[in-house]
Amino acid sequence: FSFLEFLYFFVSSGINAEYGVTAVAHYSSYDYEAMKLQMPPGFSGKNESCEFAPIYSYHIHVLFWSSSANHTAGALQLRNQFIEKFDLGGPDKNCTFSPGDTAPGAAMCKFPVSMGPCGPFLTAEYSFFIPPQNLTETSEWILQHRGIYDVYIHPNSGCETNDHTKWYTFSGTKWEIDASVFSCDYPGCIPQS
Repeated sequence: FSFLEFLYFFVSSGINAEYGVTAVAHYSSYDYEAMKLQMPPGFSGKNESCEFAPIYSYHIHVLFWSSSANHTAGALQLRNQFIEKFDLGGPDKNCTFSPGDTAPGAAMCKFPVSMGPCGPFLTAEYSFFIPPQNLTETSEWILQHRGIYDVYIHPNSGCETNDHTKWYTFSGTKWEIDASVFSCDYPGCIPQS
C-alpha cells in the first residue's frame, strides 16, 4: 500500500476538512488485493479495475422488520419525513432507473419500498438515490433522525461488490447482505435486468 494509494483513498473517501465531509468508506490495506478484479475482454476505460473506481452516486437504505406492524409503521414514518425534508414527494420524484444504475447526473429520488427480502437485502428496506453533492446533508439528516432504525449508506461506482461490502457504512445494527446477487464489478457498469 503506497503513500500515493493512501493519499488517493484519503481524498476520494471524503475525508476532506475543506468541505467538512466525513468518510463513508471502510478500507484497509488488507482489502487492497481483494479489490483488484479481472475486467471483461474488450473493456478499455481509463480506470479498468475496481481498485480506485470513481464514485458516481450513493444510496441511503433504511432496513426494518416488516413482520412487526409497529416497526414497519415507524420506518415508513421516517421515510415520509425524509421525503418531506428533501422535497421528494410526488411521482416525478420516483427513481426511473434500476437501483444498480450509477446514474451520473441524475437528481435525488426515491425507490419503492421493498416489504421483504429483495436484491442483496435479507429484510424489508427502502432507499433513496443520492447525488454526491447531496450526500452530506442527507446522510447527516438520516443519521440524526433514524431512531431505532438501521441505516446503510453505500456508493455507486459500478463495482457492486466493493460498493456494498467494502465502501459502505452502517448506523445501528449491521445487517448481512447477499453479495452473490451482484452482476457488475467494473467501473461504470450498469446491471442488465
